[in-house]
Amino acid sequence: MTHPFDRRTAIATFASAATLMSSLPVRGQNTAAKDQWWCWRGPQGNNHAAGGARLPRSIATTSITWSVDLPGRGHSTPVFVGDALYLTTADKTAGTQSVLAVSRSGDVLWEKVVHRGGLPTENHPKNTEASPSLAYDGDALFASFYNSGGIQLTKLTADGNIVWQREAGKYNPQRYKYGYAASPLIYRDTVIVIGDYDDEAFLGAFDRDGGQLRWKIKRPGMLSFSSPIVADIAGREQLLLSGAEMVAAYDPASGELLWKVPGATTMATCGTMVWDGDLVFASGGYPKAETVCIAGDGSGRVLWSNNSKCYEQSMLVRDGYLYAVTDNGVAYCWRGRDGQTMWRQRIGGKYSSSPLLVGDTIVVFNEGGDGFAYAATPERFELRGRGKVGDEVFASPIVVGDTMYVRVAVDSDGRRQEKLLAYTR
Repeated sequence: MTHPFDRRTAIATFASAATLMSSLPVRGQNTAAKDQWWCWRGPQGNNHAAGGARLPRSIATTSITWSVDLPGRGHSTPVFVGDALYLTTADKTAGTQSVLAVSRSGDVLWEKVVHRGGLPTENHPKNTEASPSLAYDGDALFASFYNSGGIQLTKLTADGNIVWQREAGKYNPQRYKYGYAASPLIYRDTVIVIGDYDDEAFLGAFDRDGGQLRWKIKRPGMLSFSSPIVADIAGREQLLLSGAEMVAAYDPASGELLWKVPGATTMATCGTMVWDGDLVFASGGYPKAETVCIAGDGSGRVLWSNNSKCYEQSMLVRDGYLYAVTDNGVAYCWRGRDGQTMWRQRIGGKYSSSPLLVGDTIVVFNEGGDGFAYAATPERFELRGRGKVGDEVFASPIVVGDTMYVRVAVDSDGRRQEKLLAYTR
């Protein structure tokens, strides 16, 4: 397939997405339709767009289908439910944290203030008070915010009414006051929340209907930001989590520790783990840089590691190969089973947004708003397109059907304005 690309106009021309596997039940919840994006990491939990999704031909500023201004500031990736997109935002001046709904055609449907006051006074300059993505369970939305010295979990209806709200656990980092970022996870009839910090760190599951605690375990008292994920590995469901100087797997139904590998990755990680068969992969960046592959059978075998660093962004797996873009803008393809470097290519920029797989094409945006599309193949690095969508991108893009949605910020006469953009094929 050819991929025409006019470099003179710096317009990105993207490949059509090949058909992926059919949509599967996500982490025990009701089967998400293939034209939905219910949670962080998408319909299959691996940041692969569902079968039939297609990339837009262009992401030039002249190719925007619609653009809507977003109030406040946030890094949450939008979720797509029915005919609406949902995302979180925070306004430090007003002291609010909110959930927004935007229609498929680009109209703001509603804004619900979830918290008024209680925002942390300090945060990392690259973080926000609204960084976790929402999760949808087929009936309602779940939001997690760092507020009033704890992680506050809220259930909302799709039209913005609060059903219940409770504190999932204390959260008040002292050594590094860098905020919070982990997204909630839907698993069967529970919602799972992580609170890794330098005190009473926890991992807990709460009843989706009423918010009652189902189970809760202690985590090592270290600040980390990774979101948990559940996958079928070595014949059973495993909740995977990196950070706190280990890679660990838990039983998502009870919180029981299944296995852990001390010393793997680093103290602090931000990316969500990925897997391929019985292999699990993680990457971290503080205080050391490491990407690691571990056998997910509970043996504790570290199969390979290197000193590449994907700190804030997650990685991708396709057909036995691991793809990543490191913090300093180098794209890699490693063979999953042994870590052999198939290719490496500097594409430039710094990265917080995670790469997305659509068919046989990877799409990724750097913090400066530059987008790149390249082939997901171990044979060689093949650039398929590039373009610029704004002055800043921290949230990860999603593709639903024939439309890509990306949250950006632009500088307008010295004023920062967040926008949600839609590009339709």
